[in-house]
Amino acid sequence: MKQKKVLVLGAAGAMGRYLVPKLRDRGYAVDAVALEDFDFGPGVRPIKAQAKDFSFRTELLKNGYDGIVDFLTYPTNELVPYLPELLDSTDHYIFLSSYRVYDGTKLPIREDSPRLIDHSPDVLLKNSDDYSIFKARGENILRSRERKNWTIVRPAVTYSRTRFQLVTLEAAATVARARLGKTVVLPETARDVQATMSWAGDAAEMIARLLFNERARGETFTVSTAEHHTWGEIADFYRDICGLKALWTDQTDFLRIAVTGFDRFPLTGSWQLVCDRLFDRVIDNAKVLAATGLNQEELMPLHDGLEYEISRCPRDAFDGAMQLAVNIRMDEYLKNRRDL
Repeated sequence: MKQKKVLVLGAAGAMGRYLVPKLRDRGYAVDAVALEDFDFGPGVRPIKAQAKDFSFRTELLKNGYDGIVDFLTYPTNELVPYLPELLDSTDHYIFLSSYRVYDGTKLPIREDSPRLIDHSPDVLLKNSDDYSIFKARGENILRSRERKNWTIVRPAVTYSRTRFQLVTLEAAATVARARLGKTVVLPETARDVQATMSWAGDAAEMIARLLFNERARGETFTVSTAEHHTWGEIADFYRDICGLKALWTDQTDFLRIAVTGFDRFPLTGSWQLVCDRLFDRVIDNAKVLAATGLNQEELMPLHDGLEYEISRCPRDAFDGAMQLAVNIRMDEYLKNRRDL
């Protein structure tokens, strides 16, 4: 049998760095495109390049890939220039969407749960270029195609070796601060909201099993664990693992810290929090488990996964993080809190 050729775009990201070796181990010839130099080990051809560069992409696709796994982000103005060409260049295309497309009105979340773009009462959001909206627009383009050579995957919040999220904060304002003994400011409104975080290794295993899977063609899958906890409980996991100290505070104060330019653009600056992290995110992952042959018991428990990834995160991974605007604003806010 001829060896299948697979292209992974955005290969050095949280899920990509786990996926590429899994594809190689399944016997595929893998080309891994990333913006940075990255060692994926033997049997993988790493390509350092900007995958959105037109001339580079056109030449690359002449290689005739049997499968393409695409972790790139395409805002609305890039969907039409990129997606049709990718779909026409391969036998199976996997499109990275997001669980953020769901509108939060139906629990547990299943693949047919309502999407924000279709059902949100917020007309401005539906006509914006918010992440949840342009991901849904990308889904619409795939579904409009006569040829069903695509699969849509919707990961929940994923964590990996240098990516550790808490509510809307990224690693530079979570684990980086914890390692320095600095307090992390979080919105009180999120403390009791149910959240779902999946280990990137599990998400990669699901995607690897969906590629070239006949049950996956023309289908959508929420690529996620079914385990869920409140954001307050997740903050406690971080405290137990790396000493993170959380201060739960006013939502607007938090947004002023977390979102650059929030006072100028308060509506768009709040959507990630208000239209995702403040929705209860309880996932029914039965469809992806059935298609991949996995069981929930095989997936990484959240506390164990965070402990594993934080333990292997390089001490210098966040050098310079305290100079980022979010950390400067957080330090200033804490300094001015007279009740602390």
